[in-house]
Amino acid sequence: MAKIAIVGCGAMGSVYAALMVDAGHEVHAVTLWPDHAEAMASKGLRCEGASGDRTVPIHASTTTDGIGLCDLVIIATKAFDVEAAARSCLPLLGPETIVQTIQNGLGSPEIAAPILGADRIAVGVVGGFGASIRAPGHAHHNGMEMIRFGAFAGLPKQLLQASGKIWESAGFKVALFDDIKQMVWEKLVMNVAFSGSSCITGLTIGQILDDADAWSVARGCAEEAVAVAKASGVRLDVGDPIEHIKKLGGKIPDARPSMLLDYNAGRRCEVDAINGAIPRLGKPLGVATPVNDTVVGLIRARERRMLAS
Repeated sequence: MAKIAIVGCGAMGSVYAALMVDAGHEVHAVTLWPDHAEAMASKGLRCEGASGDRTVPIHASTTTDGIGLCDLVIIATKAFDVEAAARSCLPLLGPETIVQTIQNGLGSPEIAAPILGADRIAVGVVGGFGASIRAPGHAHHNGMEMIRFGAFAGLPKQLLQASGKIWESAGFKVALFDDIKQMVWEKLVMNVAFSGSSCITGLTIGQILDDADAWSVARGCAEEAVAVAKASGVRLDVGDPIEHIKKLGGKIPDARPSMLLDYNAGRRCEVDAINGAIPRLGKPLGVATPVNDTVVGLIRARERRMLAS
């Protein structure tokens, strides 16, 4: 069994943690939320939803202090917390420790690599879970789709495969990719469609799909992302990207994207790494992104007002 640290144990990280403990691994959950850490440490971590309903004992804290060397380190923080999380992981690294960065949007492994070493990093992409925290120490998820991993730069294939087997032992479906740009962008277009539109409207994914006006905005965001991917030379192997997004979204109609959950909880959103990445990359390529420009502007305005209150 493996010794695993999950740094950034929010909604998704808690799902990972619970299933990995249930499979017999030694898991250390590190979260920025003191009440979540205290509840996990004292009462165990409950995870319910598509994978069943279980409560597992777990090591939980708000820092990496005292954890020691790990076989696998999973950085599951928000994109803007990756640098601090990576620095906190340095005491956890042994000669063959694998680090997996699993964030929404773009740019996280590029931040972690100079700190932790590019040749030990795997990039992870997760979708179709619709995870949320229902109460401290209690996670829920609507679905359980595939986890995708690829080596960032120089991670030996056998180590990438070994890290994937840890997830498979806990009941996750895993696919390994050689083309990590394709892997990341196939998830990004889905996030771009629903994250910003949900944050603005307050609607679930299913409600967006069912509302012509909301879907028009979501679709416009996605179409711009697909255009930027094409101009960047990124291959999307999903057939018709818009139909692909609708199909995946239809599997988790009750899910609220993390950007909406963060806004509702009064926390900073990941808009710059998701919808904000499309105008940032599109501009030098000459790709117009008016829908994402508008969505990002509205979310930033709402967020400033929310954080100032």
